[in-house]
Amino acid sequence: MKEEGTTADESQGGNDLDQTASLRRNSTNIPNAKENGISLDHDDQLQRGLKSRHLQFMALGAAIGTGLFVGSGAILHMTGPAALWLGYLSMMAVVWIVMNDIGELATYLPLKGITLPYFAQRFVDPSLAFAAGWNYWYAYSILVAAEATAAAIILDYWKTPVPPWVWITIILGINLLINIIAVGIFGEAEFWFASIKLITILGLIIMGLVIMLGGAPTHERLGFLYWQDPGAFKEYLVEGSTGKFLAYWKAFVLAGYSFITSPELIGLAAGETVAPRRNLPKAVRRFSWRLAIFYGVSSLVVGTIVPSNDSRLLSPESNANASPWVIALQRAGIGGMNHVINAAILTSAWSAGNAFLYSGSRVLYSMAINGQAPAVFGKTTGKGVPWVAVLATWAFGCLAYLNVSEGGATVFLWFNSLSTISGYVAWIVVLVTYLRFRAALEYRGLLNTLPFRTPLQPYASWVVLGVVSLLTLTNGFQVFVAGHWDYKAFLASYITIPAFLLLYFGHKWRSRTPWMKPVAEIDVVTGKKEMDELCADDVDPVAKNWAQRIWFWIA
Repeated sequence: MKEEGTTADESQGGNDLDQTASLRRNSTNIPNAKENGISLDHDDQLQRGLKSRHLQFMALGAAIGTGLFVGSGAILHMTGPAALWLGYLSMMAVVWIVMNDIGELATYLPLKGITLPYFAQRFVDPSLAFAAGWNYWYAYSILVAAEATAAAIILDYWKTPVPPWVWITIILGINLLINIIAVGIFGEAEFWFASIKLITILGLIIMGLVIMLGGAPTHERLGFLYWQDPGAFKEYLVEGSTGKFLAYWKAFVLAGYSFITSPELIGLAAGETVAPRRNLPKAVRRFSWRLAIFYGVSSLVVGTIVPSNDSRLLSPESNANASPWVIALQRAGIGGMNHVINAAILTSAWSAGNAFLYSGSRVLYSMAINGQAPAVFGKTTGKGVPWVAVLATWAFGCLAYLNVSEGGATVFLWFNSLSTISGYVAWIVVLVTYLRFRAALEYRGLLNTLPFRTPLQPYASWVVLGVVSLLTLTNGFQVFVAGHWDYKAFLASYITIPAFLLLYFGHKWRSRTPWMKPVAEIDVVTGKKEMDELCADDVDPVAKNWAQRIWFWIA
């Protein structure tokens, strides 16, 4: 590693650092000092209420949803149990690195009001931040529609005489009311909904293990029977080893839907976190291994208790309306619980749509007050609710009504593809931002000042940047195989890429900014002093008894 002051570049970097620090010290004497719209005022940084367990709950609640409860059935049907499991394991490795990058960025500068586009603007380029902000809003809006569609699919399980468009209207209507009128109960509702998700998935994993071992009423000891017949892999598109590899890659691509926007939540909440430099690293580390347990174990278990050729699995051909977990209960002869589990999954879809509407509207509102979106989206009610931004995000979510003219499973898979590729683009921005941030720290000899450092960096970020870029380009690779062309699937898989590039180059043309900030001009100092002071007196809590030691280990 380079030593400070040993080269001319480093000497220049040190002078730049001294000048920037001097300017920063002067600006702290000005009330309500701001940096790119983010307050640097000391008093603003003290209003924090989120603890480590809150961060973990938020991120886990976002990650555990219809992607696992419903989407996993579609992946199982298309690719087989081994491909499903390997796809989720591979995606968790990607998410681990993305989460680590976000954790390092947010722990270094946990300023109140920060967003990931803020980091992109500061460390890379304003045009990239502009495109990233709109991409996040688009992703959240599509996810509102995806969750409403998933909820309609789940409700159809009970074969009610009510048509899907009525259920979609009710779901979207209640989400709108909660976000505009009853926003005060939003946080409390999301806490209980997330609790239901976590309890449900833990119960399903235990239930699945019982079924595997022959503890169900049928007393059939399944083990890995379905990995042998109909098989661990379903050849995808072509026969032979190539078909099995394509099955794995398709599962890898589709698995991304389950994790889209979940790593970002910890970064977005950094400015509201108590003792951020203690709690953020803790949340990042524990989120990763807990996610591995939930997804690694559950994706393995579900592939052993439901055969991939079950006609009730979600697919465009069958348009089934049951989660693979519910199918497993039915196959095992466990009566009654299928309705309970389906109801729990329904609350998961409903709450996720509610959360995505909230998040998307806040992203749009933030862009409006920072001049990156029309000012009208910055209008608020007397209680501070950005009602125009809420309505705009909600209106985009009305794409769920496509379910009326197309099959629910088909529409769900379209939204799955749209939101997944949008999430991949967002992760590319995160990875590029982190690499530029780290390069600037190395240039100034400040790498040792990172309060949170993760393993395998920066090499892991470079590797994952290549992997995510490849996933983005191959999101809809099946349409390019002879006999599988589908213009609707093509648009769902790739329309996000030209939209993002149009936003990026359009802003670049209008603003005339450099293509990328030179490393020497990247500011890694502003706000650092304030955060150092904020966290200076923080100490790890000391457990007074064995119960507290267990609690501190969990939370």
